[in-house]
Amino acid sequence: MNMNLPNRITLFRVILIPVFVFLLLFNIDTTVTIAYGNPIKYNVFLAALLFIFASITDFIDGYIARKYNLITNMGKFLDPLADKLLVGSAFIVMVELGLIPSWMVVCVIAREFAVTGLRLLAVEQGEVIAAGLLGKLKTITQLVAIILILLGNPIFSYWQIPLDKIVLWISTILTIASGLEYFKNSLHVFK
Repeated sequence: MNMNLPNRITLFRVILIPVFVFLLLFNIDTTVTIAYGNPIKYNVFLAALLFIFASITDFIDGYIARKYNLITNMGKFLDPLADKLLVGSAFIVMVELGLIPSWMVVCVIAREFAVTGLRLLAVEQGEVIAAGLLGKLKTITQLVAIILILLGNPIFSYWQIPLDKIVLWISTILTIASGLEYFKNSLHVFK
């Protein structure tokens, strides 16, 4: 097992996920308001900070792996898994907290299972399906939506602009579109 620095950072991100979920579900009655946002519970604020930190580590481990040519098979497996676990955990707990509708989360999780299955089929045929632009935009908008929702839509609540919900809708549309794009570009895998 190759535990270079990027892989250790990725593994650390996976370890942060249960802490993040615990913070979201642990109820502290004290509230805090961030930059004219809606009031949020203190534990949700702490969870949002941890989520932001974990999201930043995703960019850091990828940057280090590419810059210093430390890309490994373990990293290729662990990094997307960590991303899916982090985002999936956030979305599932946010449904439980009543912050987002469950059908959106079903779309996200269904797309991830379908694309993972497609990638497995492609690997059996000696082909690697790389992430496309829509997939990368989907990930970025998901991260931004989660952060905005957890922080109570800071700044934009002052002007009554539901940017958190707008970005959530955009991420859901990109989730569906990127999933369809993966299948459209990989129909040859089924032949």
